[in-house]
Amino acid sequence: MKEILVLHWQAEERAETGSFLGESFTLQHKSCAGDMARAQALVAEYDGRAAAIALENMPLTLELGPARREHAWGQQVVTAVQSTPVVDGRIIRAGLERWAVILADHAQPGIFSRKHVLMTPGLNHNGLAQALEKRGCDLRYADPFVYFHLPGAPGIGGRRSRNQAAPVELDRLKEMEYGRLYPPVNGAAPENSPAPFAWADVIAGDIAVIRHFAPAQLKHKTVAVEWASAEDLADLQMRGVSLVVELMPGLVGEYGRIPASAATLEAILTTLQPDPEAALNEDAFLDLMADIEWTPAIHTLQPEETGINRFAFVIHPLHVGFVHKHKYFRWTRYLPDSLVEAVAAYLPPLYLSRITGGQSPATGQRVEGILISLGATPRQMMRHDERFTYKQLHRAALMAERKGARIMGLGAFTSVVGDAGITVAHEADIAITSGNSLTVAATLEAAKQAVVKMGATDLTKGKVMIIGATGSIGAVCSRLLAQAIYDVVLVSIEPEKLIDLKRTIQAETPGATVTIATRPDEFVGSCDLIVTATSAFGQRIVDISKCKPGAVICDVARPPDISKEEAALRPDVLVIESGEVLIPGDIDFGYDIGLPPKTAYACLAETALLAMDGRFEDYTLGRNISMERVKEIYRLFKKHNFQIAGLRSFDEHVTEELAAQKRALADQLRRDPAALVRVQQESGEKLAKMPVQAKGVRSSRSGRGKWAVVAGATAVLGLLASWRLLRNLSFRTK
Repeated sequence: MKEILVLHWQAEERAETGSFLGESFTLQHKSCAGDMARAQALVAEYDGRAAAIALENMPLTLELGPARREHAWGQQVVTAVQSTPVVDGRIIRAGLERWAVILADHAQPGIFSRKHVLMTPGLNHNGLAQALEKRGCDLRYADPFVYFHLPGAPGIGGRRSRNQAAPVELDRLKEMEYGRLYPPVNGAAPENSPAPFAWADVIAGDIAVIRHFAPAQLKHKTVAVEWASAEDLADLQMRGVSLVVELMPGLVGEYGRIPASAATLEAILTTLQPDPEAALNEDAFLDLMADIEWTPAIHTLQPEETGINRFAFVIHPLHVGFVHKHKYFRWTRYLPDSLVEAVAAYLPPLYLSRITGGQSPATGQRVEGILISLGATPRQMMRHDERFTYKQLHRAALMAERKGARIMGLGAFTSVVGDAGITVAHEADIAITSGNSLTVAATLEAAKQAVVKMGATDLTKGKVMIIGATGSIGAVCSRLLAQAIYDVVLVSIEPEKLIDLKRTIQAETPGATVTIATRPDEFVGSCDLIVTATSAFGQRIVDISKCKPGAVICDVARPPDISKEEAALRPDVLVIESGEVLIPGDIDFGYDIGLPPKTAYACLAETALLAMDGRFEDYTLGRNISMERVKEIYRLFKKHNFQIAGLRSFDEHVTEELAAQKRALADQLRRDPAALVRVQQESGEKLAKMPVQAKGVRSSRSGRGKWAVVAGATAVLGLLASWRLLRNLSFRTK
């Protein structure tokens, strides 16, 4: 059995026996007790006796970026040895670190993606830094703070500035004693030590340095180190660390895995060299390294965080009033709305809250989400080109990935702009869904319930109109409704697509009556159900005064196509919102999304449902929603016990009492045709006096959309300052 001396500057002495690549080894861990003379004596004692000597946290060479310096103390150690190879892990560390990051990402996808990483230290961890940068991580270095006690700032950010500063730092570090390079964990950390760590999602480097300098609270953070002892893990668990990743392969011991450092592994590989006389370099170790079969050990330290699938969902203000309501932007109500709305569109995506408590009663799978907001209203998204919104959504996807989400849903108008999510999915590294498959399923279920509430007994004998029938939601709704009701009116401003959709429906549902039109007016009075799914602004989508008594209008659009004032003109007509969904579990959105507690928009619910089922894939994208996807998402909906929330009309629940009142009014109008004519005429006259609008946006024939943003420079700066404050606070809210 081969013997390896593992020499520590300061540590408890112990012996371990394990195997690696089929060979058995005894690791003799010895401490120098902070004394160079003792270090030289120990290596002299084991020279010729040990197969190799590993210097643990006693580097022979210092590397930082492209700069390299020999350490003066390390050379003193080497001079005391005549025959036994002495290594410090430098040759294999970078390669194993790069490999380990890849393997860890395979084992737990997204574990390092897009994270804020604090290298603690970056010294001698070039491979780890390079691998993390390739995963889109934002790196900062704690080295100036750790070694030179520079206050406040978390080191030098960015690879370029780090490379420029490295030679100067190494010139100072090459004479520094090992006890300062790798301080004992029981040492007293500087009082301002929390500052460099607050920003980071991941703290990477050396366990001794991290434990010495990190603050007492490291909640929700990931620590990536070469190895960690049971004592290290217990300490990090007490600080609130979520995950610890041991990057190096361990030895196989009698009682399980034995953690090992790069220095120890390099010493072992040195003894396994087929040619003992060969020069020790990376090429000499590559074949042996290729034989290592391992996955980095990933320790979940907080049991409550195990087995959680994470998603993200993007929302945005439906109108400028939502900006005014936010506690950090309340001051904007004193500025012109047009100016606030224009400037808010340029704000970077904002982290709002964590969505917690979702759990499948069928499988027990738990989900958590993060809520992200863009600053643009629908009107602003339409005024800018598609690329403007794509860029904002790409930034939101990067934020979502950094926070551990593996799928992101597009809410409200973000799923309408451009190609309905296809470009966003192509450019993002996480899965994307518009949520429109479940939106369709929930809409149809809500519409069915509403028609029944209004007294229908046989849906197959009714008539349904879909306005916006050639849109992504409207088209699939039309096809599915035709299979249930048989008499459909398709309305769209795209006549060529209407013809194609009509032919599709007639082929799928022989015997269905399909009428197509570019305007709804002629057919409104004969329809029992009207579904509006448009992206139109500044238009009157449907003339409610002409509706059939007891008709149901299901308004899928967000913001809605029909205003509360319009609906009030015909109290016998039921206007409902598209189906909202109850997510199973004790769901808490952490933010007011404009719905009752525990109630989600269907597009949000689809994102949570896919995460709950482990379906981290691009699901509903583009304008051609698959009927198979709608049916599949509905099966998953049933599998995990999602529920359609109670029907709502303009933020109020549709009670049995309200439905009964509307049914009674409708019955009266059916029995008295003259009264119906009078009601339609009077409501039509009132409607004509109301501003023409949709999505809360009035029709405008003037060119007053040109906003003088430059004149509001002070307001712009104030809004951006508020965003920066909120961003800093929200990044610390996990």
